[in-house]
Amino acid sequence: MLSLNSRFKYKGQSVAWGCLGKGKPMVLIHGTPFSSQVWRKIAPLLGQHYKVYFFDLLGYGQSEKREEQNVSLGVQNNLLTALLEFWGLDQPELVCHDFGGATALRAHFLNGIQFSRLTLIDPVAIAPWGSPFVQHVRQYEKAFTDLPAYAHDALLKAYLQGAAFTKLSDATLGIHMAPWQGEAGQAAFYRQISQMDQQYTDEIEGLYSVCSNPVQILWGEQDEWIPLAQGQKLAERLTAGKLIRVPESGHLMQEDAPEAIVAALLT
Repeated sequence: MLSLNSRFKYKGQSVAWGCLGKGKPMVLIHGTPFSSQVWRKIAPLLGQHYKVYFFDLLGYGQSEKREEQNVSLGVQNNLLTALLEFWGLDQPELVCHDFGGATALRAHFLNGIQFSRLTLIDPVAIAPWGSPFVQHVRQYEKAFTDLPAYAHDALLKAYLQGAAFTKLSDATLGIHMAPWQGEAGQAAFYRQISQMDQQYTDEIEGLYSVCSNPVQILWGEQDEWIPLAQGQKLAERLTAGKLIRVPESGHLMQEDAPEAIVAALLT
């Protein structure tokens, strides 16, 4: 497990973060409904070559969760920008998954942050996105928040398994489920889903273009959350069509094929 033993105050809210290794800076940005523990198999290997920073998005993992909290994509890019300034990082490498991709792209195009290389792993970045389940939760958030714990746990387990191509072990599911359990965790889980809004990628999609600094996109061929075709469309905009297709990997590549991520980053 990764140790997030440091805290950063963002507008009065506590954000958990940690780092390991030494060398050029690299920042790992997780997506939803995960936490920085999604990098636990990868960060120690990267730490042999980089100084690796990782954190939990606002309202996720070990970061603060509170009622009526704004945890949307509209705030996460500002958090990332503030963290990079706090860490004193000018042009780090950014490695992003899912909502982490949207967060980094918004920070680049809206906040002006720069990177030495950007790696996007099955990112939320191009319309349409948002499953029927997401739309249902947005409409009936309170009904889901008030579910009995056993029903919530069953739904959460099935939801997480749907992100992976391979069968997740009980131990792995436990790691990803833990932040969303208990009264506060359950409410936070449905809160972040209720705030999923395509407007946050619509705001930047028209700005996408081939960047001057290196960008690489990895996509699981068996991603059932965001189809490969979406990755190909994004690649046409950001990398002149270059896309690394990863076989036998779903949306959760960190569990299905962590070696593909490590290979792409160390090449």
